[in-house]
Amino acid sequence: MTLRLYNTMSRRVEEVKQPDDMLKMYVCGITPYDHSHVGHAMSYIIFDVLRRFLEYRGFKVKHVQNYTDIDDRIIARAAERGITYDELAAIYIEEYEDEMRELNVLPADVYPRATQEIPQIIEMVQGLIEKGRAYAVESGDVYFDVRGDPGYGKLSGRDVDSMRAGARVEPGEEKHDPADFALWKAAKPGEPSWESPWGPGRPGWHIECSAMSYRYLGATLDMHGGGQDLIFPHHENEIAQAEGFTGVKPFVRHWLHNGWLTLDEEKMSKSLGNIITIREALERYGSDGIRIFVMTAHYRAPLAYSEEAMEAGKRAAERLQLAASVPGGEGPAADIPGDEYRERFGASMDDDLNTAGALASLFDLARNINRARDEGRAVDEAQATLRELAGVLGLTLRERETAQGADAFIELLVELRNDLRHEKQFALSDKVRDRLLDLGITLEDVQSGTRWRRRD
Repeated sequence: MTLRLYNTMSRRVEEVKQPDDMLKMYVCGITPYDHSHVGHAMSYIIFDVLRRFLEYRGFKVKHVQNYTDIDDRIIARAAERGITYDELAAIYIEEYEDEMRELNVLPADVYPRATQEIPQIIEMVQGLIEKGRAYAVESGDVYFDVRGDPGYGKLSGRDVDSMRAGARVEPGEEKHDPADFALWKAAKPGEPSWESPWGPGRPGWHIECSAMSYRYLGATLDMHGGGQDLIFPHHENEIAQAEGFTGVKPFVRHWLHNGWLTLDEEKMSKSLGNIITIREALERYGSDGIRIFVMTAHYRAPLAYSEEAMEAGKRAAERLQLAASVPGGEGPAADIPGDEYRERFGASMDDDLNTAGALASLFDLARNINRARDEGRAVDEAQATLRELAGVLGLTLRERETAQGADAFIELLVELRNDLRHEKQFALSDKVRDRLLDLGITLEDVQSGTRWRRRD
């Protein structure tokens, strides 16, 4: 089986070839000026699943993900709160990393921060100027010369002339052309800044990723990912900068972009204020519930947030958790061929990361596990297969803490019921059983004692 993924650059599904040594993957990270939301979770879950599946298929992956820890929004929000820009960024980076751990997202190998990469950024800007691909102006700003790049627009499919027509020059800007974009911004009064050959200032947004990917992964990346909103201008500008600086093409072999998460038919966005934070979602639906919600849609398709869809993800997670955790009977082993499910799962994932198809194979496996267990068969081997494949999707199949906290109380009620039965107080013991049933807890009296499980 061969993994095939859609390439935004070529606009077709292409085979992913294993490099001789390491598959180099760069994913654009957050700008830490506010709480991260479910739209961020969606993107990082998708790229986490991709990385996990690549490793499952035997690829060695080096994963780099940046933090844009200086920009206008960070500066403005820090001023509002009366703290420094780096204190604000540190707060939201720590919060984000805590939430990624709870979402079971594997950490990147490197998390470079723009403010810690200033020498490399200045080196790239200077190199672009020397190659005639950028120019400095009197104010201390530095711009990329879009007119000097005949390939500009190849990722987004945009025509440079139409971009110029739609662009405008802001007051104080000294661009040669409206489509040119900033590589270095001269410092404004009171803003944080760094010394450079063009005077004090700070990096533009786009140059950060080009400089960081080049430092940690080299001139050509195997994969570069992010949301569809980054195709233009961010990723288009990254290509222009990186290829202009190194002279090496392509900058990226395989471009991957995930669809938007929408709320009330608009993209979920901090700037629009229509967000559900990751923390809120974790508390209400749990990690596995969120991941299943994300994976029921294709990664390139838009995904509509709703409480009903999130609740469905939570219930689906509970069904898989139940199938994976409740012991089977003492009869012969169930005839559930694990390799057949692995093949179905792998075929779906190889087909442009079809996570919905992969999930369908897990639910079929869970259904057969439950059926075999009800027949008194041993299901340990099938449960191991379920946990293995679920792990490739980043599912923990652990019960949420709230559920775990209730377990001790359920055990106590089961023990009480057994004591009542031993004392022949059958009316009271049946009342305990019926009340548990009302709460979704089924009791099974077997030779070794009483088992309980949550109903599907």
